[in-house]
Amino acid sequence: MSPYLLGLRLSGRRVLVVGGGRVAQRRIPALLEAGAQVTLVSPSVTPALDDLIAAGRITWEARPYEVGDCDGAWLVQACTDERAVNTAVAAEAEAKRVWCVRADDKDASAAWTPASGKVGEVGVAVTAGGDPRRAAGIRDAVVAALRDGTVDARRSRTKPVGVALVGGGPGDPGLITVRGRQLLAQADVVIADRLAPRALLDELPADVELIDAAKIPYGRYLAQEKINELLVEHARAGRFVVRLKGGDPFVFGRGGEEMLACARAGIPVTVVPGITSAVAVPGAAGVPVTHRGVSQEFHVISVHVAPDDPQSTVDWPALAGSRGTLVLMMAVERVGKVAEALLRGGRSSETPVMVVQDGTLPTQRALYATLSTVTGRVTAAGIRPPAIVIVGDVVKVGQEVEMVRAERVP
Repeated sequence: MSPYLLGLRLSGRRVLVVGGGRVAQRRIPALLEAGAQVTLVSPSVTPALDDLIAAGRITWEARPYEVGDCDGAWLVQACTDERAVNTAVAAEAEAKRVWCVRADDKDASAAWTPASGKVGEVGVAVTAGGDPRRAAGIRDAVVAALRDGTVDARRSRTKPVGVALVGGGPGDPGLITVRGRQLLAQADVVIADRLAPRALLDELPADVELIDAAKIPYGRYLAQEKINELLVEHARAGRFVVRLKGGDPFVFGRGGEEMLACARAGIPVTVVPGITSAVAVPGAAGVPVTHRGVSQEFHVISVHVAPDDPQSTVDWPALAGSRGTLVLMMAVERVGKVAEALLRGGRSSETPVMVVQDGTLPTQRALYATLSTVTGRVTAAGIRPPAIVIVGDVVKVGQEVEMVRAERVP
């Protein structure tokens, strides 16, 4: 017969887990997340479980199972590698009318542990006739559909309120965080930047109001003050507003200004960090921003004004003297003056430079240069924003990776 599915509320209730191997390692974190008081009985445990024991999150009885261990338990998990032990644990639990899950025999198990997942307040649990692989596959499909809006998760008893500042990541829509995608699927209003993943906007339901807050370099833009006003206006009207930004909201994204504007207006704000292009784009191009023996620091610099501009607050001489990696944002139009400042400050003219345009997108392209050649190479290649400029010896790591790959191609 099909099982009767039930969501157990285990907060503060004792759960017994017998066996300290890989099965227990998978199941105990979910029990802890549900608030269970977990007692683990096993002569030995995996390193991951040892960490939970050291942190005081579970109670470990370092011994074999004994009759009486099920006393006071609301739920029992028999997870040992010995069938006879699991049978004895299940028999005791059955006699004491305690639900027991056997990891080794689904047919002899009084209960099954479903493949479970969570999207916001929605929990998904799949049993699939006791077949764990099939259940996990179905669970993954349902969870993915809830996250990307294929299955409408917007209708619920409660919905988020106020404003969410969501980092959309470096460009590839698959690189937005799970939490960011969840909140985007529940939005009533979305205010999106030019560098926010545009493909995600196509997935929004038809009734979601989309406001374009794009700032085109040297072109049209929506003033920051107006964006702040729109956030407050829509949130006060009872709409849940997602401010979708490229990269991370707090890395040259003016997220702090928007958070302050909402706070001053009494609007609750949820901040969802994003993957910043300062790290993601070099990585996507095969360049680590730090590398053992090469660079143990990296600096992220906004070059929205040139080094010789009175508005610049960057200490270019200090950066020139640093041995760390420099990741330059908004630098394409001013790369020549940046190179001059670094050379003037003492950086070698042969310092490797990499420029990556459209990082993480199908149109991504990159060029290698040095401080002495980067200006001409960028101009000749027609590189345009958005692009990231990486300065430092870590660029050689990316070049070496490319050479190794080329040698291995038949």
